[in-house]
Amino acid sequence: MANLKCHICEQGCVIAEGKTGVCGMYEQKHGRIEERFADQYLVACPISIETMPILHYFPGGKFLQISTTGCNFNCPGCISTTIVREMPRDSRVFQTLTPEQIVEKTIQEGCMGIAFLMNDPLASFPTFLRVAKLARSKGLQVGCSSNTYFTEKALTQITPYLNFINVGMKGFFDNAYYRCGASSGIAPVLRNIKALVSSGVHVEISAILMKDNADELTELAMFIAQISPAIPFQVMRFIPFENADISQEPTVCEAEEFCTTLRKILPFVYLFNTPGTELLHTTCPECNLTVYRRNFYGPMGAKPYGDPPASDNNGQCPQCRCDLNMIGTSSEFAFQEGDFEGGYPFTRALEIVEAMLIAMGVRDKRKLAKAWESLLEKGGLKKLHHGIQTPRAYIETVRHFGKIADASESAEDLADFLEEKLAYINAGVSMATHLPRVYYTMAKPLFYINYERLENQLVETAGGISVNRSMDSVGRPGRNFTKERLVALNPDVIFISAFISNSVTDFCEECLQLDVQVNAVKNGQIYTPPSPGWDFGSPRWILGLMFMANVLHPEIFNFNVMQEAKQFYRRFYHTDFSLPYVNRSFSKPDRKWQWA
Repeated sequence: MANLKCHICEQGCVIAEGKTGVCGMYEQKHGRIEERFADQYLVACPISIETMPILHYFPGGKFLQISTTGCNFNCPGCISTTIVREMPRDSRVFQTLTPEQIVEKTIQEGCMGIAFLMNDPLASFPTFLRVAKLARSKGLQVGCSSNTYFTEKALTQITPYLNFINVGMKGFFDNAYYRCGASSGIAPVLRNIKALVSSGVHVEISAILMKDNADELTELAMFIAQISPAIPFQVMRFIPFENADISQEPTVCEAEEFCTTLRKILPFVYLFNTPGTELLHTTCPECNLTVYRRNFYGPMGAKPYGDPPASDNNGQCPQCRCDLNMIGTSSEFAFQEGDFEGGYPFTRALEIVEAMLIAMGVRDKRKLAKAWESLLEKGGLKKLHHGIQTPRAYIETVRHFGKIADASESAEDLADFLEEKLAYINAGVSMATHLPRVYYTMAKPLFYINYERLENQLVETAGGISVNRSMDSVGRPGRNFTKERLVALNPDVIFISAFISNSVTDFCEECLQLDVQVNAVKNGQIYTPPSPGWDFGSPRWILGLMFMANVLHPEIFNFNVMQEAKQFYRRFYHTDFSLPYVNRSFSKPDRKWQWA
């Protein structure tokens, strides 16, 4: 039997009979290239379109997210590794849904359309094409997020059924694409962007900003401006996951300065992965009026807030009538996703369970699959959401997944360790005569973390009073609020998240610029845990708890947290703790760790 070339993406895999291409999603069968897992979905749930993210198309609109598995690229530090590389493709977590059932679900959920995201639709192209055709015939909107490595033939097939697309750029030079395993460099993507815009598809560009690629993204922005200066450009501040080096993560200050400069080339530049930034808002390029406001909403996501503009139906600035290239009317209320549902927070849920199992010493992917299958059963995501919000609930969740993964003995060892340290800290705190007031933030001073989250519960366990208790628990993981409110709260201590974080120096400087006159700023009592993963997601939160106890009650506690970290890594990960090798992953203890 002759080898056949796959014509779906520009990888151009030549596939032998019974074999697959680089994405693993297509095989040659009986002399034809066939989709291996047709109509198999990992996710089919409603989202607001900014979660995708798309910002200039029916703001706040409710769409049905569909996701499968697999990808034609293999990007370093990929945020979707759990679903594109680690999720077993024969797992029972996948549900079979025909195009008719997807469209029916879209209508039943009151969605205005369908959006394929999290993994690339090129990995399930025939499935997506069938859904798109049927959806458009029913008057629904259709879009996707994609690396856009379509062949000309495949793009011609899908374009008539696409209303919008987020093109995830890897950079602007061939080397950036070669690092992701893209055999033909960037040329096919640039060709396809021009074709999509010419066909009337609403295009938004997203690109990851790293320490060393600002010049490359600037050239990309200039290229996009030549096609159309009205195209929204989403800058994703790099969050190093998996095997990515944390030294490549730009600071909040660097990212904001870069985006401000980029707005001189393109008027609609947005900064993601930076809670509290003003650069997620749409500002009129002519009169500088802030027209559309958005909050950070988890990795790669946003959420609109405030009243839609009065002239929203025209997509114009209500003050000067400048065209904002805003397609469609805004929803009065943005749809609120369920716990861990919608967009990339779903992948964080998978990673949190993976984190527990890795700390238990589980190295068998089949056991990980069993745990994920349990998680994704009805109500499982909600149960996990509540099961990680307090130290004691987290410990019981460790025991729960240890039992499911046939690792009860090692789960009990981990749980006992956490309980022992917890009991020691509880006993010490009981002797405290004063409990300082503590504010927990993420990246920037005016973005608070919801009180119910683990970070604030660690504060109170360590002998503080969380002032976050008085804020509304909305958004994911929190939301923006006013300087006046923060000043009124007057915290004695401020902790900055260890996940999406900021340097203490830059944070203090911004507090001074904002004139945030609170005790924590006046007395220099602003801290971030010494290592990522020490306050949420991973069992390493116990190390963060020790650090907080030292800060809040130095008269009681004197943990050597770095020595504790070394012992924790040796006992539960069977490896050495080296701070430069730790990145933002919840699950992997460092960027060198990998499944056998």
